[in-house]
Amino acid sequence: MSTNITPLSTELKSLIQEKIDFKTKPLGALGTLETIALQIGLIQETASPKISKPTIMVFAGDHGIAKTQKVSPYPQEVTQQMVHNFLSGGAAINVFCEQHNIDLQIVDAGVNADFKVHPFLINAKIDKGTNDYSQEKAMSMELCLKALKEGRELVRVRHQKGCNTIGFGEMGISNTSAASLLMSYFTKTPIEGCVGRGTGVSDEGLLMKTNTLKKVYDLHKNEIKTPYDALCAFGGFEIVMMCGAMIEAAALKMTLLIDGFIVTSALLAAYHLHPKIVEYCIFSHSSGEQGHQKMLDYLGATPLLNLGLRLGEGTGCALAFPIVAASVNFLNKMATFKSANITEA
Repeated sequence: MSTNITPLSTELKSLIQEKIDFKTKPLGALGTLETIALQIGLIQETASPKISKPTIMVFAGDHGIAKTQKVSPYPQEVTQQMVHNFLSGGAAINVFCEQHNIDLQIVDAGVNADFKVHPFLINAKIDKGTNDYSQEKAMSMELCLKALKEGRELVRVRHQKGCNTIGFGEMGISNTSAASLLMSYFTKTPIEGCVGRGTGVSDEGLLMKTNTLKKVYDLHKNEIKTPYDALCAFGGFEIVMMCGAMIEAAALKMTLLIDGFIVTSALLAAYHLHPKIVEYCIFSHSSGEQGHQKMLDYLGATPLLNLGLRLGEGTGCALAFPIVAASVNFLNKMATFKSANITEA
């Protein structure tokens, strides 16, 4: 992929920081909100940034391993059932997006089912789930590149419609396994330090999941030479498509809201392809999945929230969004000492 992600310009930094510092408050008193305001100003290359048509895209896909290995207590059919739940407005992400006036789009990246046309649904299906990576690569390089390209195109279309702030969510039974494998490869962390309980496996299930993924990793590790190879070996179509979408969003100078464990695994791949992408990311939360904070530490990221979430769906993005909005609002609307006729310190 040749998409160019430029580092944030430092030319406006002093101007934006001065605007922040002269608001009617002590220096630094708004803490992280000031950091976010500066970051978004630099992304948009203006001292008066705005959030336009904020959107969360939830990418859904199935994983072949769910059919043969007990890495999740839920059967594969739950992926398609949850997509129906998203489309009917019954999931947590629906509630939070409605609460904060965020547009929601559900992307069928590779669910093992067919869906009727729906205004919130984007049919970008690459295939009906990946291969079982306990036996073979999850996908071919051809399908991997196709999913990356599709993710880029989806974001490009959304950007053309005026969106400049985009959050990423996912749904896919067994995708914490894929994320654990990708985390292990990209961060060089042993599988034991990556695998979590996902949708709630028992102690016995966690041990079985860990041992299964160790075998999977050993099966493929010698053939992985590039980030693309890692995505082919371990990825889900939803993860790969998110990776492409993130790269395109940063190239278009959009603000990226990053959700939890699975979404961050897609970002790890994007980061190894384009390290500057993290400058465009706001990390919404640290999830209850044990590997997520380690991913964040690896990326040098500070999450906004720590609510013990491990739901996915982009819920962390939706919950953090009001903080992001507040950061932009104070920068644009809060009075300065001069305009309010207040004596400075």
